[in-house]
Amino acid sequence: MDAFTFHNPTKLIFGKDQISQLPSLIPDGTKKVLVVYGGGSIKKNGVYDQVMSQLNEAGVEVQELSGVEPNPKLTTVEKGVQICKEENIDFLLAVGGGSVIDCTKTIAAGANYDGAPWDLVTRKAKPESALPFGTVLTLAATGSEMNAGAVITNWETNEKYGWGAAPLTNPTFSILDPAYTVSVPRDQTIYGIVDMMTHLFEQYFHNPTQSPVQDEMVEGVLRAVIETAPKLLDNLESLEHRETILYAGTVALNGMLQMGYRGDWASHNIEHAVSAVYDIPHAGGLAILFPNWMKHNLEVNEQRFARLATKVFGVNPEGKGDKEVAEEGIKALRSFWSSIGAPETLADYEIGDDKFDIIVDRAMKRGPFGNFNQLHEEDVQRILEMSK
Repeated sequence: MDAFTFHNPTKLIFGKDQISQLPSLIPDGTKKVLVVYGGGSIKKNGVYDQVMSQLNEAGVEVQELSGVEPNPKLTTVEKGVQICKEENIDFLLAVGGGSVIDCTKTIAAGANYDGAPWDLVTRKAKPESALPFGTVLTLAATGSEMNAGAVITNWETNEKYGWGAAPLTNPTFSILDPAYTVSVPRDQTIYGIVDMMTHLFEQYFHNPTQSPVQDEMVEGVLRAVIETAPKLLDNLESLEHRETILYAGTVALNGMLQMGYRGDWASHNIEHAVSAVYDIPHAGGLAILFPNWMKHNLEVNEQRFARLATKVFGVNPEGKGDKEVAEEGIKALRSFWSSIGAPETLADYEIGDDKFDIIVDRAMKRGPFGNFNQLHEEDVQRILEMSK
């Protein structure tokens, strides 16, 4: 393992009806709260009314920013920053999924920054402070409720980048009620499952070899997700299965599973470039790209891929070499994602190769990337070609 220091300042409140704790979680002295949310589903399923009731009990004045996109846009961040500055907002509350939370994180930092919020996203500037914020999660997927990371899209320049500034962009608290995810439609449920699985895979593929505890934990969470996902998709209203998937999504990216090493994250970088150009669902892009990233990098460490195949997908290694076992594991992943309804090729989104040069350019903006195996232009091009 590499040397590490672990600290996660986010208070996690998990369970049914825990929204009742919201008034006590709002910092003392808070007068104005900006509630950030998406397209309005929280008004249909009753979450909005519950949140507003608790904020009213807390005695705070509420401003609202609605309409956060599935791939949150810079223009929406800028609207939020303007509201914060003009209305002297003290605290922000994200009510929604990872996109809403990512947008809120960037607003929180941008509100205390004199320059353009895009400076923070592109790392031209580093925030020195941020407004405090909390979250009420309504979608199991990104893990943004318990980490500092955010992903923002500049649609004018077709750029999409991840950024973060721990602990400033860590939520002070996150309320996770599985009941709030019961109304999530099938397609969004599938995307959430794929997203959390890719977070686990990204961390699993690393170079330090002395990581037996971390490996077992990642493999265990993956097995739990794979076992639960079909059951949930057969019964979307199952609170029991929603609970399992909700907790898995948080654990997958709150830092607990990557102590002692750095994961790869190259597939995420490629997908950000794809969805910056085509605005497709993030997890949909990952479902297409990740198995092909695996094929492309198989020879980097065949034993690593073979272990995943046997420990997670139950591939029988008897009488087979590591490469054959690994290839069966990749096929098993592709088969599993296809079985739950995830997309298989870029053509599923009517994406051809006519803009591959732009996607490669966007992916390479910060130079070669990937911690398990560093990718260059030709590697990105090859993975895109495999994904057509």
